[in-house]
Amino acid sequence: MDNKKDFLTLDDVKLKNKSILIRIDVNSPIDPSTKRILDDNRFRSHLKTFRSLNDSKTVILAHQSRPGKKDFTKTEKHAEKLSEILKRDVKYIDDIFGSRAKEEIRKMRNGDILFLENVRFYSEETIERDREKQKDTFLVDELGPLFDFYVNDAFAASHRRHPSIVGFPLVLPGISGKLMEKEIDILKGANKEEGTTYFVLGGAKVDDSLYVTQNLLKNNIADKVFATGILANIFLRANGKEIGEKSLKVIKDLGYKDKLPEAKKIYKKYKEKIELPKDIAILKENDRKDIKIDKIPKKALIQDIGIETIADFSSKFNKADKIIMNGPAGVFEKEKFRTGTDELLRSAAESDAFNIIGGGHICTAAEEAGLKLSFDHVSTGGGALMKFFSGTGLPGLEALKESKKRFWIKEK
Repeated sequence: MDNKKDFLTLDDVKLKNKSILIRIDVNSPIDPSTKRILDDNRFRSHLKTFRSLNDSKTVILAHQSRPGKKDFTKTEKHAEKLSEILKRDVKYIDDIFGSRAKEEIRKMRNGDILFLENVRFYSEETIERDREKQKDTFLVDELGPLFDFYVNDAFAASHRRHPSIVGFPLVLPGISGKLMEKEIDILKGANKEEGTTYFVLGGAKVDDSLYVTQNLLKNNIADKVFATGILANIFLRANGKEIGEKSLKVIKDLGYKDKLPEAKKIYKKYKEKIELPKDIAILKENDRKDIKIDKIPKKALIQDIGIETIADFSSKFNKADKIIMNGPAGVFEKEKFRTGTDELLRSAAESDAFNIIGGGHICTAAEEAGLKLSFDHVSTGGGALMKFFSGTGLPGLEALKESKKRFWIKEK
């Protein structure tokens, strides 16, 4: 083996006649009434990996959503969708590591594919812990001995310290799938490029965004962070601005009210590098109305950044050598409030910067706006993309690196 990477890849090992446990990420938008999968892009992103496993016995671990969400459901439809895309039989079983699952795994022949139940139906999977502890979970103990190799092709979930991501590579030779390898190679290359780097953060996952913002600025990775979405609202509120009672209620309902003191500290320390909206958009008399930050009505609900902010942010993008975007600027699902998201995407795409987008919502918005192909890289992950650039290490990748040290395979 002549692998210059610090993790193993599918090209480094003999896969024929081997039993493979693969973690993929096909977490997708789902119709709540029919459970029909509405977007199959994530399934297609794993095609090259599955083609490499044609002569293996392949068992799939994947998740759909998380407990408490409306789209937290079985993976039966996911198996059907994958079978349709691969044009091969993919057998689903509503078990994860029980006797039925283990019996089906032992019966497999070369070329067979088995799709296990939503791994997040198992409670330990959603607990974040150190990888040494995760290798001692029931999931890893029960499934690990049945396989020759573990393949991580779930870049989009690799920012999580879950057993299915970081536990298995410590008891099995851990290998990067084709998608995972491609993501890491592109992002490493982008990370090495010198020059001015801008991050445009939005969406609703504020806990991740605040953590990432702090690390990006503390480690001098970002020259500027442009805050949009709920993140911008929290920074504005933490900075003493009126954002409207309905906007504040959204923050409370999402469980982010206790993040205000943290946001205040971050903004106070790095305000020179954090760009906040100058105006916002609300719904008034059934139409979009753009309002200056210091004139937001008391009962307002902020649904997008304003026109002045769009122009201000867009003009600054021309100074960047790299632009990384994660999360929409507003409620882009509503026609009146997709302007901010669309225009920032357009400005980033048309700039001379090396531009990357990542995360389900912003990628959907880019596709709907006809801009997806204009970006240098469209990442399958949002949180993983941000974690990679934040300088704190990507747990899934770090587990693969550790696995290579433990299982140095000299084959092929």
